[in-house]
Amino acid sequence: MTFHWFLPTSGDGDQVGAATVTAGAARHDRAATVAYLAEVGRAAEANGFAAVLTPVGAGCPDPWIVCAAVAQHTERLGMLVAVRAGFALPTLIAQQAEAFQAVSGGRLSLNIVTGGDPAEQRAYGDFLDHDARYARTGEFIEVLRRAWEGRPFDFSGKHYQVDGGGLASPLAVPPPLYFGGASPAAETVAARQADVYLMWGEPPVAIEARVQRIRALAAEQGRTLRTGLRLHVIARATSAEAWAEADRLLAGMSQERIVAAQARFRRMDSVGQARMAVLNAGRTDGLTVAPNLWAGVGLVREGAGTALVGSYAEVAARIDEYAALGVDEFILSGWPHREEAERVGAEVLPRVTAPVAAAPPRSPVAGVPTR
Repeated sequence: MTFHWFLPTSGDGDQVGAATVTAGAARHDRAATVAYLAEVGRAAEANGFAAVLTPVGAGCPDPWIVCAAVAQHTERLGMLVAVRAGFALPTLIAQQAEAFQAVSGGRLSLNIVTGGDPAEQRAYGDFLDHDARYARTGEFIEVLRRAWEGRPFDFSGKHYQVDGGGLASPLAVPPPLYFGGASPAAETVAARQADVYLMWGEPPVAIEARVQRIRALAAEQGRTLRTGLRLHVIARATSAEAWAEADRLLAGMSQERIVAAQARFRRMDSVGQARMAVLNAGRTDGLTVAPNLWAGVGLVREGAGTALVGSYAEVAARIDEYAALGVDEFILSGWPHREEAERVGAEVLPRVTAPVAAAPPRSPVAGVPTR
């Protein structure tokens, strides 16, 4: 297994809040300065995490710029940069990735995001419907990979036309591509194009079914892929302490914040967001949806809306359970992100019994991992 952490580029604090937009947002006691984000990054790096994921979308700063800055304050930590497919040409993204690999020592991974809020998409100038966005994402990834091959190519698709494109030379370390989506359109793209298929935390029985389905779809394409799970973590020395912390976080969610966030979630056309909404049903009770799996986060936070709650041993056992079902990578987070990276890294990860992959040492300038 590989573990990653989350970089709170919109600000941080001790309350659950939206990752990007104002609906459901909590007060941020810590500004997302480069200095603070570097502290989070160094805490993740020192405590066993391979990379940090950034959000992308309305209300958060550009992930490329932020991660390029944070990379200069860390040594080995990977940067899992979120890129909204369709908002920039894939041929340009190929160049940006090439530059990032050079200045970071080969530490880039890309999380390709299609987008699930039609109102937000339109605010950016994108008016495609749900399935058309995923079709465009498929073309986006194909062009991106071909550009990295370092030889001229032509491409003629519905959404992209390229005449003699490509980098001047092959990219020595192409970034692995992470991609998520719960709809059939998203699964089709993942099976054909992704290196790691990402899911938001759901009960084990649901995750097992999704892992089996995406691997079967990939096999039909003659491919294999890894799977990843995005979860929050509320872990303490005892189960009682952990659930008391979950209660504290729930108490910090005002009814006004919940109503605003839930209204936004209902207008979204994201199948994954709808699955999160089913788990919490907009209610503040009945939020334990599987052993140690709490859906309260999704009352106010878009995207990943569940947390593993329990003692250090209980949370580690649940991670082992997901690993046994075929989950290869975990992207974790908690509030505040600096202290929780230290806590989870020191107290939870050592209790996981499944093999944990260490991040490779990195060259500071060459753009390739060293061995």
